[in-house]
Amino acid sequence: MEAFNFATSLDLTELSVHVKIDRLDGIQKQIPYSVLLRRPDLRHRASNINPHFELYVTAQIWADSKPLTVPVQTAYKSFKNARIWNEWLELPVTYANLPASAQLAITLWDLSPLEDTDSNMHAVPFGGTTIPLFDRDNTLQKGRQRCRIHRHKAADGLSNTTTPSVIPPARRSRKAPVVEDIVDEQIAEMQRLEDLLKKQEMGDLPTNTWLDNLVYKKMMKVRSDALKAEAAALNRRKETNGDNESKDDHEGDSELFYLDIEFPRFDHAIVFTDVEYPPPPISDLRLPAESDIRLRPPPEVSFGPGIDVDGIGYGDADAGRLIKIYDPEIGRRVNPAEDKHRELMRSQQTDSLDRDRKPNVHVRDKLNLLMSKGPLEEITSHERDDIWKFRYFLLRDKRALTKFVKCVNWKNPREARQAAPLLDKWAEIDVDDALELLGPHFDHPVVRSYAVERLKKADDEELQLYLLQLVQALKYEAAGEGDDSSLARFLVTRAANSFALGNFFHWYLMVEISDMSSDQEPEHRDLFAKVEYDFMVELEKTPEGVNTRNTFRRQGELLTILAKISKDVRFGGGDRPAKLARLKKALADPKNELTNFESLPLPLDPSVYITGIDAENCNVLKSSLLPIVLNFRTSHGQKYPIIFKFGDDLRQDQLVIQIITLMDRLLRKENLDLRLTPYRILATSTSAGAFQFVPSMSIAAACQKHKGSLLAYLRANNPDPHADLGVKKEAMDTYIKSCAGYCVITYLLGVGDRHLDNLLIAPNGAFFHVDFGYILGRDPKPFAPQMKLCREMIEGMGGATHPNYLSFKEYAFTAWSTLRKSSNLLLNLFALMQGANIPDIKVEREGSVRKVQERMWITKSEGEAAEMFERLVEESMGDWKAGVIDWAHEFVQTYWRK
Repeated sequence: MEAFNFATSLDLTELSVHVKIDRLDGIQKQIPYSVLLRRPDLRHRASNINPHFELYVTAQIWADSKPLTVPVQTAYKSFKNARIWNEWLELPVTYANLPASAQLAITLWDLSPLEDTDSNMHAVPFGGTTIPLFDRDNTLQKGRQRCRIHRHKAADGLSNTTTPSVIPPARRSRKAPVVEDIVDEQIAEMQRLEDLLKKQEMGDLPTNTWLDNLVYKKMMKVRSDALKAEAAALNRRKETNGDNESKDDHEGDSELFYLDIEFPRFDHAIVFTDVEYPPPPISDLRLPAESDIRLRPPPEVSFGPGIDVDGIGYGDADAGRLIKIYDPEIGRRVNPAEDKHRELMRSQQTDSLDRDRKPNVHVRDKLNLLMSKGPLEEITSHERDDIWKFRYFLLRDKRALTKFVKCVNWKNPREARQAAPLLDKWAEIDVDDALELLGPHFDHPVVRSYAVERLKKADDEELQLYLLQLVQALKYEAAGEGDDSSLARFLVTRAANSFALGNFFHWYLMVEISDMSSDQEPEHRDLFAKVEYDFMVELEKTPEGVNTRNTFRRQGELLTILAKISKDVRFGGGDRPAKLARLKKALADPKNELTNFESLPLPLDPSVYITGIDAENCNVLKSSLLPIVLNFRTSHGQKYPIIFKFGDDLRQDQLVIQIITLMDRLLRKENLDLRLTPYRILATSTSAGAFQFVPSMSIAAACQKHKGSLLAYLRANNPDPHADLGVKKEAMDTYIKSCAGYCVITYLLGVGDRHLDNLLIAPNGAFFHVDFGYILGRDPKPFAPQMKLCREMIEGMGGATHPNYLSFKEYAFTAWSTLRKSSNLLLNLFALMQGANIPDIKVEREGSVRKVQERMWITKSEGEAAEMFERLVEESMGDWKAGVIDWAHEFVQTYWRK
């Protein structure tokens, strides 16, 4: 198929519709004297007095049998030898606003001193024609057009018009076939010449001035002869059909006229394109839970007779039982009636009265219950009214600020002016509430600036815990403010004055900039690139800024070389020993400059300065992606091992480790140290990253080495014949606490794909999880337990009857209860990650936050939650399906991946 270049009608947003009225050709018969006696008004018509008397033309656009514009007319002009206007008319509508059914109705008006009975004007229709602006292929008409004029009729512009510009060919008369053939040949010749002239005007044929003049004169003669022949044939056809109106009425005479018009020419074809409206708003009403739906019977749908259910896309019998219908009222984010009620009510209230308003006991209890609602719970319209009414009373309650912000219509300038001053008078909010105000539902600059002011009081260490989410929060800035918002300026300033903070800020931005997938909006990439540019500019203003920029450049060069080496190792041929040899050779190659280099902060941990890589002390792990283990030499002469992986997006693992680090800090604040191992991890691009290597062994390997006993592994690494179970008390304490911590954390985060190969244990007894490819309840294995508490883990404590198991349950419940108190912070962090390009969040962006909320049982009391948690632990411990899954995984590892 040949290339077809075209433009759309929507591209012509500023160009009005134009048409050129060129000339009128035709055969006009003289009025019989008998007709003039009966119609004396005809002798006074201008066209009957002189065949070249002036006429004027009106043009109007119609669509769907309705006028789309007012008519536009030509200037009055006197003619001598021919009716030639040669005038361009501009109609008051652009091409972009034309519908596909648009038609141009052109009427020629005759003048008469007597008023017309229909129009009450001194103008009577000489004739009219209607031409569509788009052809059958929805392509805009262009160039010269020859339109048939229907005598004594005004152009109607209807969809089924009675004045079409092109008359379909009539049936051939059997009485005079020879004459009809001659007329058809003359008309065809005239049409052929018209097409050639049109091609020459479009530049498709070369020009020759003197020869073109001769051809044009000949063409005018052919056109005149063809008009006469066509008019004569039309009269004969009427006589043959028995139409005798023309004998009695002058207006029935078969007078043939054609109007030449011209449309603008474009370099390419203009194809009609309809306006693509944005999708309807998605309803924010709370949908019923899945459990509620399952309790109800499926909806009964009866299809009419003869309707093929399978033919319309319902292959399965159950799939066709549900019909989705869009209801625009449900899709509205606000109720217009409630919006109007709120505006009327608040316009009547005055600040002077509201300042002294105090709630009674009943209302105070309602407000206290309302303040305890979580960030995902909805606030009803009545509750919004109560918050606004008692806003001055709630100034002392820091929990009420986020609720107050939700009850204000920030798009209403009057409400915004009333609410904005109260933010500075409110009691200082916590960091978790400030993070909520930076979420996707708060786009007003005043609200977001207030949240940033609260974040300014956090130190660098605390800010680093939320940095990953704050970078994603840049996506939620209001349109036009994203690259110059208060949040962006705050992050740039703080990162420029703290190297550790700037290191992670730089790499978080670089990963987002390098994300070229369809899930990353181009405007977001541009936003992150602008923030990174501002960060580099701000760095140059600091004393060490130039050195810091050079450090980031060297880090990038190092990671690029490591990514290339890891890629070559992975895709290079040979077995593991051959790949290991290739890795050592690449590390020792002087061209790569990896064995010794100037001291450089490690991107994974900027507090560690590395000076080179030990080329001999490296390894290639047994995994599908074949990650490599590298040992960096530090400036203090120590070793810092890392695992570098190519071919995998580590942003999901990075998020989980960040949340685990935050949870560890929350637990430590409550004097609960569960000996967690939140190893460091950093995604350096969408397909590469590094994480800290912790010397450890998988539970599967430990049990295999010690004949199926994890307790034997602990006893071998931490022997103490005088201690309980023969294991040092410190090691057993570490093991019990870390098991409790990770059981709770992985349950809250919904970590899936748990098997004995991604459960690790260190020699000192520290238990931890790795490989977070499935989170938020997703799991590739069927019947997976909600909490991973396998038989091997309990055996390492001494069994379910040992007091250590009771201690484990106490630690687990204490940890779960402690983290449950910080539910708002955790939920707000996940809410800020809704727009992130992370696999398990993309599946259901808004639902991902609710999945975390459901596992915290926020609506349950402390007693009910304790009972439910106890039941959860017991069910997970005795789940035989988990043992079957572990056995199946071990079978695959042993026999299928040799």
